Amino acid sequence: MQDSVAGLRLAVGTLTVVPVGEIADPTRGHARWAMALAPVAALPIAVAVSGVAVLGHLASLPALLTATLAIAAVAAGTRGMHLDGLADTVDGLGAGWTRERALEVMRRGDVGPMGVAALIFVLLVQVAALTAIVDRPQGWLVAGAAVVASRTSVLLTCRAGMPSARPSGLGAVVAGSVPTWVSGLGGLVVMGLLSATAAATGLRPAAGVVAVVLAAVAVGLLLRTCRRVFGGVTGDIMGAAIEVALAVILVVLSSGRW
Repeated sequence: MQDSVAGLRLAVGTLTVVPVGEIADPTRGHARWAMALAPVAALPIAVAVSGVAVLGHLASLPALLTATLAIAAVAAGTRGMHLDGLADTVDGLGAGWTRERALEVMRRGDVGPMGVAALIFVLLVQVAALTAIVDRPQGWLVAGAAVVASRTSVLLTCRAGMPSARPSGLGAVVAGSVPTWVSGLGGLVVMGLLSATAAATGLRPAAGVVAVVLAAVAVGLLLRTCRRVFGGVTGDIMGAAIEVALAVILVVLSSGRW
């Protein structure tokens, strides 16, 4: 019980701006629970995004403006860490040459041209897809559910067998901490919740299934590349996976097919 509570505090404290007080050095048990509860920790951000969508509708704002403000709320609710992780990861992947150089580029913190391009592309995709979603009845609920579902990507990033690219840092603490069965179960639970949300808002339940499956494929390909280039995962790669998963889920749910 203590590990689960400490893990939730760790997840909320590191993945959101919600204050949780001082966090002690996490143990492996804390890290396991933190990653498993990442979707739960994202609930405050999901509520903020849904709130922006509702207020945008009540104020009769253009859907594009509402979607832009909602994505800004996601960035603000995470201190922009995941976007920073996306940029650093892409810059590291583009550095090439050796693993050491790639990790050094990621460590610097400054954003290169490839990182900027990745940020612009992913943000444009997220805003464009969310524009279509918030323009629908009860789109606010779908938007919030998509944010929660995207955090399931950390279950893949930190699943058993995935090594850390560095001997220290957040990646070293959480890498390989989530048992494979927990990753699978978490994916199924979120798939069910997203499908139920889709059905409740007039979409086909299959939309939730397809969204989660395609997001898992995209994250899996990203992790495969990162493991080859960096030798494992880092905190930046976790952030990149979350942003990629959110983009894919929003794109699927925005499709008129459902």
